Amino acid sequence: MKQWHEVWRPQLLLAVLLVSSAAQAADNLAFKGALVNAPCTLRSGDEAQSLDFGSVIDKYLYSDTRTPSRPFTLHLDDCDTSVMTGVKLTFTGTESAELPGLLALDAASAASGVAIGMETAGGQALPLNVQGSSTPLTPGNMVIALKAYVRAEPAAQASRSIVRGPFTATATFALEYQ
Repeated sequence: MKQWHEVWRPQLLLAVLLVSSAAQAADNLAFKGALVNAPCTLRSGDEAQSLDFGSVIDKYLYSDTRTPSRPFTLHLDDCDTSVMTGVKLTFTGTESAELPGLLALDAASAASGVAIGMETAGGQALPLNVQGSSTPLTPGNMVIALKAYVRAEPAAQASRSIVRGPFTATATFALEYQ
C-alpha cells in the first residue's frame, strides 16, 4: 500500500493544480445588469415589425414629393401608471444625407433617390435619432399609433433620377419610460 500512495500522490497533486488553474481562468468573466420595474409590456410581435409600401409609383413622387402615410402601431400592454406615467419613443438608424431626420434605404436596395419618414398619427414628424415628446401612459393596454411614408430626395426629384426597384430600410425603436 505504501507504494500505491507514493505512485499516485504526484498525479493527485497534478490534478489539484489543473483544477486550480481552470478555476483561476474563470475570473475574467463579469456579468452586469439592472433589474427594473417597467410600467408596460411591449406586445409580443411588435418588437420586429415590417411595413410594406407595396408599389410606389415614381411619377407621384415627382409631382407630390411623398406618398400618403401608411399606419403601423406599437401595443403597450398591462401598463401600470403607479410605476411611471409617460413614455418617449426614439427611432434610430442611418439618416438620409439629403433629408436629415428621414431614414436612408439599406445599401442592398436596388431603388435610390428616396427616404423613409415617420410621424405620429396626427402627422407630427418623428425625426430619426431624436427622442420624441412624452406620451402619457394609459392604465391597462394602449396603442401608440404611428405612420410612415416614402419621400423623394430633392436632388433626385429635381433631376427626375429616382431609381426604381425593390428597397428596404431598417430602423430600431426604443421606449424610455418616465
